[in-house]
Amino acid sequence: MATKLVQLQSKATEASKLVAKHGTGYYRQLLEKNRQYIQEPPTVEKCDLLAKQLFYTRLSSIPGRFEAFWKELDYAKHLLKNRRELKIEDAGIAALFGLECFAWFCAGEIIGRGFTITGYYV
Repeated sequence: MATKLVQLQSKATEASKLVAKHGTGYYRQLLEKNRQYIQEPPTVEKCDLLAKQLFYTRLSSIPGRFEAFWKELDYAKHLLKNRRELKIEDAGIAALFGLECFAWFCAGEIIGRGFTITGYYV
């Protein structure tokens, strides 16, 4: 256990040296590359304004998303009513989507248990 701690400490030291050496250059390069997204003047008031704009823009998009949700649900109901017309490709896509949802559920359960498969800490 002590050797792992020493290895972890040495790796952390290497990483901090790397960040200290190249961090400012990367920071400047990132800011220069994304200059068009920077708001001037960079003040707290400007940040508050942008946060409020984002919040209310997202809030105003809810009716459109709500409408799209109901259209998707109506399409799914239509597919269920007309199962006999269902193509194998559509059934395969639905099966893959269900499998993906199940996989994300399982991953969430594993993460919730602290990254243990059985639920017991080893």
